[in-house]
Amino acid sequence: MSGVAALAAELRTLLGPENVSEDAAALDRASVDGARLSPIILEQLPLGRAELVAWPTSADLIAATVAAAVRHQVPITPRGKGTGNYGQAIPMSGGLVLDTTRARAIVEFGDGYVVVEAGVPMAQIEHEANARGQQVLMYPSTANSSIGGFLSGGSGGTGSIRHGMLHQDFALALDVVHARPDATLVHVEGAEAEPYIHNYGTAGIIARAKIALEPLQPWKGLFASFATFEQALSVIRPFAQLEPTPRLVSADPATLAGALPADEGIPAGRASLRAILDAASLEAAIALVEQAGGRVELIREGTQAMLKMSRISYNHPIEWLQKSFPGKYFHVEVAGDALVDRIAEVEQVYPGGLLHIEAQKGRPIGMLTGIYSSAQEVYEGFDRLTELGVGFHNCHQWFVDYQPERTAELARTTDPLGLLNPGKLQQELTVRTGRQA
Repeated sequence: MSGVAALAAELRTLLGPENVSEDAAALDRASVDGARLSPIILEQLPLGRAELVAWPTSADLIAATVAAAVRHQVPITPRGKGTGNYGQAIPMSGGLVLDTTRARAIVEFGDGYVVVEAGVPMAQIEHEANARGQQVLMYPSTANSSIGGFLSGGSGGTGSIRHGMLHQDFALALDVVHARPDATLVHVEGAEAEPYIHNYGTAGIIARAKIALEPLQPWKGLFASFATFEQALSVIRPFAQLEPTPRLVSADPATLAGALPADEGIPAGRASLRAILDAASLEAAIALVEQAGGRVELIREGTQAMLKMSRISYNHPIEWLQKSFPGKYFHVEVAGDALVDRIAEVEQVYPGGLLHIEAQKGRPIGMLTGIYSSAQEVYEGFDRLTELGVGFHNCHQWFVDYQPERTAELARTTDPLGLLNPGKLQQELTVRTGRQA
């Protein structure tokens, strides 16, 4: 019996037959993520295919599943809801895809924290925290992503203007699983938890998390429009400086805005700005819009409305643009004041260049899109961005690029056989990437 077949038999006993599958359709679904957002990665697909999928239903069973896979020496690719955009959840070495989305227990709510298993969606955590007078520090633009997937693959999101990135005091403690034949939950707190964040499960799989909460604020969703994108850009940094700090500020030129889902708050032919603001700053925000020559289209409230606004921020405008113009556009993640101060030059880096911009802690960030012709042309734009003072991140690759040396050092101890998400970790990147500094 092969290692995969033996593992499948053991997991059916451990998890129940309904939580293990070798069905072709299930394997296909478990072998893709949002990597089609990158035309460079799209040209390389398929990158790998699962041989087995398992859905452990608790943190303890995640650990038991990893232990079984290690005993049979089967590669393990952890997966949340598969909303990542760059191939990090694709099983490049085949083997087992460990889907955490059925481990959905909310273990404990406390004052300033919640303890949840890896498969709980961020939107659910936010809803339940709100009902208790609290809120998460941030959640991803794909708000239905699981907490395990967000911690393992995300960087920031709605709330980052105030709180920065995920590795900055978001996770108070983690229960992680190392790739050992007797694997159990390993509890790490504070600074010891941080090395497991944003490394795609290559040094340990997150099974349970204790994340920080804060008192609930009275959020309002503001939709504004402008005759020109430059007018919208002029308020990005002033909006970020409002007090209390906004949770989200996004803006798009008319072409990008026109690709977003139809909404009365986003009128055709005009640049769009959307912001999630504390009610106490709403009057000042309206004044900024009007002073810049814009107009307020509408104001919304309620948790569900805020989550919906998040879903048209960060990468999502690019996804909607690609749906409107299939096969035409790519994007690069960018950052820096030049996005505002030198917008014409920034958009000229790539043919058909358009910028989606976000307010962020310290400096604006964004997604620079252009018309795709080749990977080489994408990479050649990096030097021009550097000359303009624009930080960039090469999002057309699946390798760990946040402290890869530290992750590799940790993995030598936690994954001695190299079974955790093979193909995603190497110390010397073979594709150029620059930090968004």
